[in-house]
Amino acid sequence: MRLGGPVFGDISTPEKWIAAVQAAGYRAAYCPVKNDASEATIAAYAQAARESDIVIAEVGAWSNPLSQDAQTRREAREFCKRQLELADRIGAVCCVNIAGSLGAKWDGPCAEDLTEAAFARIVESVQEIVDSVQPERAIYTLETMPWMYPDSPQSYLDLMRAIDRKSVAVHLDPVNLINSPTRYFHNANFLRECFALLGSQVVGVHAKDVLLRQNLTVHLDEVRPGLGGLDYKVFLGEMTRLPKDTPFMLEHLPTEDEYKLAAAFVRDLCGACKIIL
Repeated sequence: MRLGGPVFGDISTPEKWIAAVQAAGYRAAYCPVKNDASEATIAAYAQAARESDIVIAEVGAWSNPLSQDAQTRREAREFCKRQLELADRIGAVCCVNIAGSLGAKWDGPCAEDLTEAAFARIVESVQEIVDSVQPERAIYTLETMPWMYPDSPQSYLDLMRAIDRKSVAVHLDPVNLINSPTRYFHNANFLRECFALLGSQVVGVHAKDVLLRQNLTVHLDEVRPGLGGLDYKVFLGEMTRLPKDTPFMLEHLPTEDEYKLAAAFVRDLCGACKIIL
């Protein structure tokens, strides 16, 4: 696997970006440019990544392709298409978004999001996006979520079968799937289930941790890797079943120092478990 995460400071040139990635000790990175960058700029960053052996892990397409508002939905899908095109041009592994929501908040909970109608809309939206772009290299992916599809390894497998496109694969964020005390307390077995069902199709992974608080009713919070209840020995062990260059991307931490601590935790545990990072 390749550890990666956000980089800080000036990344306005390929050289400065590579220096920042290497200073953080990463071998994978988030996409450093926007989709309106010139072809020459995109090509320069892509070449710098290749020459420095840095994998561009993902291009985010964070938007709501399922919105009930027609204009919002149309703009979101067009944004996804442009981001997928960027991923293809810059040589990123994937373009990633959530499925979207039929509710008021694009990434929030809504009862309608866990229905057959929502499932069908997700399939239709993803097919539209990838059929329009027809990427040559990049893969379109949906991030797993706690309250919208895909909300379990089985629902992801069902979506993959229904979407039925070679340019669509799995982006696994196991913490987002820890949405109950049962999954929290038995997360080692749940991690094994995720990789057993989806492993052959996983092209990217988000790395964070989850902590069950003691106040009622149920409070599950994202925390820095190593500060929660996720069984990281099992997590990292399951990662070794994936291709060796699969990105393992830190995210959702507030400061550069927090990312340094998270990276140190992952590196130390990999060293203790004799896992090549």
